[in-house]
Amino acid sequence: MSDERIDGARAPREGDPERSGGSPSRGARPDPEVPERAKRRQFSAAYKERILREADGCRQAGEIGALLRREGLYSSHLAAWRKQRKERGASGLAGKKRGPAGKPKPSARELQLARENRKLAKKLAKAELVIEFQKNFRAPSAPPARRETPWGLSSRRPRGVAVSLLVPSSP
Repeated sequence: MSDERIDGARAPREGDPERSGGSPSRGARPDPEVPERAKRRQFSAAYKERILREADGCRQAGEIGALLRREGLYSSHLAAWRKQRKERGASGLAGKKRGPAGKPKPSARELQLARENRKLAKKLAKAELVIEFQKNFRAPSAPPARRETPWGLSSRRPRGVAVSLLVPSSP
């Protein structure tokens, strides 16, 4: 006997119309009423507060279990919500915004310092430009300046003269 029988009737198998709501399980289109991807449940702060008040009011054994079954919740929900309420008060039950934290707005002092920094950077750039110009600028009529060494020789060495001649000999 390959068919299992319950009370004289054949037991429904996977893929049977009785078990799967009238459509076979393999190769069938999904039910349009069921979402393809489960969505995370979100509870409002008012809902959490109402459920916590009802749970706190339960005095007899099994009342909290009945409440949780009726609302489709888990005991971990109650524990987490009680913890939130204890740590942050009633406002702690409100959901937190998910995702990365936004960038903090700069203070007035930071804005002032940034403006001052840009201003000084411009001033420095101008000063460096003036210094560079002064380095490279020579008057057209003036010959290049020659520096004299302590021995009366020019710092520029004439071509063909050995370096040893420029160094004074020790006595």
